[in-house]
Amino acid sequence: MSDQQKMEHIVSLAKRRGFIYPGSDVYGGLSGTWDFGPLGTQLKRNIMQLWWKMFVDERHDMYGVDSAILMNQKVWQASGHVDTFVDPLVEDTETKQRFRADHLLKDAGFDVDGLGLDELTKLVRDNNVKSPNGNELSDVRTFNMMFKTFVGPTALGGVTDQQGEAAVNIATGSELIAFDPSSVSYLRPETAQGIFTNYRNIVDSFYPDLPFGLAQQGKAFRNEISPRDFIFRSREFEQMEIEYFVDPDEWEASFEHWRQQVWKWTQALGLPDESVHELEVPESDRAHYSKRTIDFEFDFPIGREELLGLAYRTDFDLGNIQRVSGKNMDYTLKGTNRKFVPHVIEPSFGVERAVMAVLSNAYTEDEVNGETRIFLRLPEHLAPVRFAVSPLVRNKPELVEKAREVYEILKKKYGAVMWDDSGNIGKRYRRQDEIGTPHCVVIDFETLEDGTVTVRDRDTTQQARVKIEEL
Repeated sequence: MSDQQKMEHIVSLAKRRGFIYPGSDVYGGLSGTWDFGPLGTQLKRNIMQLWWKMFVDERHDMYGVDSAILMNQKVWQASGHVDTFVDPLVEDTETKQRFRADHLLKDAGFDVDGLGLDELTKLVRDNNVKSPNGNELSDVRTFNMMFKTFVGPTALGGVTDQQGEAAVNIATGSELIAFDPSSVSYLRPETAQGIFTNYRNIVDSFYPDLPFGLAQQGKAFRNEISPRDFIFRSREFEQMEIEYFVDPDEWEASFEHWRQQVWKWTQALGLPDESVHELEVPESDRAHYSKRTIDFEFDFPIGREELLGLAYRTDFDLGNIQRVSGKNMDYTLKGTNRKFVPHVIEPSFGVERAVMAVLSNAYTEDEVNGETRIFLRLPEHLAPVRFAVSPLVRNKPELVEKAREVYEILKKKYGAVMWDDSGNIGKRYRRQDEIGTPHCVVIDFETLEDGTVTVRDRDTTQQARVKIEEL
């Protein structure tokens, strides 16, 4: 099976079995958005809970925050996002459809890392690169990826349409109004800035020992020019980010600590070490705030792509906040008079990319009794369903009653337990294999005699008799 076929199979299974659906599907969809179904929601939740357990609950130096999605526009001005958070945009001169210039050139086989707009335009022109529609392309220009919005109803006057007529609100019939520039806000393109704006609050409230970290999980939004590759690159997604505040003289030791923690994380996701790769990002390709960055890449079916990143942000963010806000961001080292603005190590994790890596790694096809079997070899602690409980047949009340009893016992203890009595037992096994359920528990007539049940292992398909109290 080719990587492209594998990706198609994963996308198909994800929709068929209730993991991930196209966003707004009933209305024809909205590009770059995805809805998580019951199983996908649980898988994502398991990944996020594992992350919180590893990096917050089990550490003594981490504090959780949950900042607002909408923030004062000065946050994004100070951070550089308003000026620099851009992608290279190119337009089909016939259809006016827009694309990422670097993506088109990479698809055409060119290495575009570190190239500026003029260099990208020259590559397009010199090599007669066309749009996917086969048409000529415009020059490359920048496109800011932040979603702009407005907060509050401050009016400056009526808004006119392109013909000069007063624009009206279709729903109410009233004239639309413009907004005060100070009411401009953005849907956050990252969760990191919400952490930085709360640094002073945490220091004042808790005065933690240095080094310490702030962790956050939450939504972020990027107006991608051309979202693609399933949930890998979308316009709405979730991040799990840590800003770890350190003594500037000790940043290298902290960076190495977090490099090792990232490897523990990928292993906890069940990803094989040989499929994860470190890429030391050269200065020309690093973000404007970074002095050192390692991209951790994974061998997805779409190719080797970034799974998560580890960056040394220096004091860029806190320094900018101090400069723009006028608020002191110094930390006074306990037991000394030494004051300084802490530097920051940032491990940044994308939830959807973690989900996609886990699904890609888990998707397996083998042969059982001469038939192809599709199953998800999910780690048990991540599987959205831990046990599926079935009566051998559903037309025997005594079996159904006993099966319900076992189901309630497991449900109370594990939560992620499914009742399944649809179709014959073979079909149930195949269905549970496809959603990655590690164990199928079947109540049969022998159960009524000796209190044992049949437990089938997903990966080996082997079955064993187990006493109910030992499940």
